[in-house]
Amino acid sequence: MKKFWLIFANEYKRHVLKKSFIFGLLSMPLFLVLIIGVSMLSVWLQFNDAPMGYVDNNHLLTDAVQVPEKKSKLFAVAQAVPFEDEASAKTALENGSIQTYFILADDYLSTGKVTMVKNSKTGTNASSDFGDFLVYNLVSDLPDQTALRLSEGNNLIVRSLEGTRETGADNWMAIILPVLAGVLFMIAVNISGNYLLQAVVEEKENRTMEILVTSVSPTQLMAGKVVGNMLVGLTQLVVWVVFAVIAIKVAPSFIPDLQIPPIETSYLLLMVATLVPSFVMVAAAMGAIGATATESREAQQIAGWFTIPIMVPLWFISAIMLKPNGALSVGMSLFPLTAPIALPLRAVFTDIPAWQIIMTLGLLSVLAVFSVWLSGRVFRLGMLRYGKRVRLSEAFRRAK
Repeated sequence: MKKFWLIFANEYKRHVLKKSFIFGLLSMPLFLVLIIGVSMLSVWLQFNDAPMGYVDNNHLLTDAVQVPEKKSKLFAVAQAVPFEDEASAKTALENGSIQTYFILADDYLSTGKVTMVKNSKTGTNASSDFGDFLVYNLVSDLPDQTALRLSEGNNLIVRSLEGTRETGADNWMAIILPVLAGVLFMIAVNISGNYLLQAVVEEKENRTMEILVTSVSPTQLMAGKVVGNMLVGLTQLVVWVVFAVIAIKVAPSFIPDLQIPPIETSYLLLMVATLVPSFVMVAAAMGAIGATATESREAQQIAGWFTIPIMVPLWFISAIMLKPNGALSVGMSLFPLTAPIALPLRAVFTDIPAWQIIMTLGLLSVLAVFSVWLSGRVFRLGMLRYGKRVRLSEAFRRAK
């Protein structure tokens, strides 16, 4: 067991202390910060808080008042200025007094038609700001609760038939989380799996393996490499999750309107319990492929097929959302390669029977152990073979 820990520690430190790994580790958070910064800059460049004009020939907006400014608003609201006719509004637009003007149709109450006249300096926020102004004044004579409900709209909640699960528009985090976790999982598997593939193939090609197996068994060697490289990928996931948690805590300070819904602890535990054995299973399977291949390029091409099934549930996300207990959803949550995304995604929309969760986690755990064993078996058969591939059927036959 001591040799296993030595191999594990060496494999982990060998990759984690590389400059390329540290750069890759920090590049994802920095890239996301860059994207958010560029997006906010783009919004700011297209924003214009100059006054807007409007022409109300039917005097629907009598004694109109501006929408109250919210302290939590990131950008100021453009003020609406009334004009007697379109000619005066057009003159104001031409001399730059306003950024745009709106004309309410004579039959607005029946058709809702509003004409917007703008130029190149009109901000993208103008239409939404005037829409808020229009709604706020049209419902101002109604009771406060009625006016608030009409201005904010409905909060649609979808409830399962058995009444045990509800999701709404304000529960967007629960839907995004399994998708985001699946994408990060695939990235981490690819990175750690490629490290493992390269390590196995290179050591096999330069005959380092022949020296190692004189003091450690092939199973211990492969187990140490699998667990060490798995921890490399988990290190990336943990660091990215820490950055995500920090961003979620800090984001409301910069974007006050952003509301982060809470996530149930049981849901997070289900995701972790699904992802960890899946990670071991896929990483060990990629290690077995590395042991069968004759060169690293060939191994990487074959290993790419392991990551495709992981993303399959994203192709059928609408089917899982609409029919979380359907045959397709249940099948993908039980199949080991699609379970890491399908099972947590189903849990958002329905209460999954305990036997299905136990069965999925049991299959993943058994396959994880089996993959580690198989990678050791295949490596033992192929460590002294150069230029010749080891077939999995031969590994099973020798095991018997």
